[in-house]
Amino acid sequence: MANVNRSLPMWPAIVHAKCPRCRRGDMFETPMYSFKSQVMKKTCDHCGLTYEREPGYFYVAMLLSYAMFVAEMITMAVAIHTLSGSNNPWVYVIIIIVLGIILAPFNFRYSRVMLLHWLTPGLHYNAELSSDKPQ
Repeated sequence: MANVNRSLPMWPAIVHAKCPRCRRGDMFETPMYSFKSQVMKKTCDHCGLTYEREPGYFYVAMLLSYAMFVAEMITMAVAIHTLSGSNNPWVYVIIIIVLGIILAPFNFRYSRVMLLHWLTPGLHYNAELSSDKPQ
């Protein structure tokens, strides 16, 4: 079979946490929800991209994760008020804390994915690297 260059779409690569440069290699070794902690790979298995561009690079992802949590918290507070009409602050506190615990692995993973796919200057998709490796 010929080694054909193909352009891979961006959204499936983001949803499945694939490498931003080749959109083929996985960024994480473990699934999002498991009894093991999430482990991010050092380099892409397909194109060799080093994910952590410099020491402390993922501190920005921590800020993105915080912004995601604030957006989720506000959305949940509005939903609770709309659906229940409750004015009891403990209802809000308990539901939002539980939601924060449930969505923490999601926020961790996708804050790093967003950082690498959208907010890293000079890191762009390269369709030539998406092709199958020669045997």
